[in-house]
Amino acid sequence: MNDKKYMESAISEAHKAKQLGEVPIGAVIVCDDTIIASGHNVREKTQSTLSHAELIAIQQANEVIGSWRLEDCTLYITLEPCPMCAGAIVQSRIKRVVYGANDPKAGCAGTLMNLLQEERFNHQVEVTSGILEEECSALLTDFFRELRQKRKQ
Repeated sequence: MNDKKYMESAISEAHKAKQLGEVPIGAVIVCDDTIIASGHNVREKTQSTLSHAELIAIQQANEVIGSWRLEDCTLYITLEPCPMCAGAIVQSRIKRVVYGANDPKAGCAGTLMNLLQEERFNHQVEVTSGILEEECSALLTDFFRELRQKRKQ
């Protein structure tokens, strides 16, 4: 599989968010070994709670495929999905999620809870974690360190 290759694309999306002053989280959706959608956080720019990287990528993928069902797709995301995004992933029937860094504050792919593989839902998602974890984690750590330094000045 090309997990590292596609995670590098998600990391590129995260860098786009960082350049905008957004929390650097990026996502890409792959179908038939082709990136069909991408997204990065733009919550500050849009002032919308829903402007998470995953949701933007899911919406693009829906448009590309012409369906709300993304059953043959894999989502690559630099940070473990939050509850909102995990719910959207389940609802969109994404087959597989690959993420880089765990999210100890909101992770719902196994860290705090595992909504993606909850057996009571009618769809469960394959989950692979830790792909390029150090790079994904460093993006976030560096961003928040720089933000704290700016606030001190």
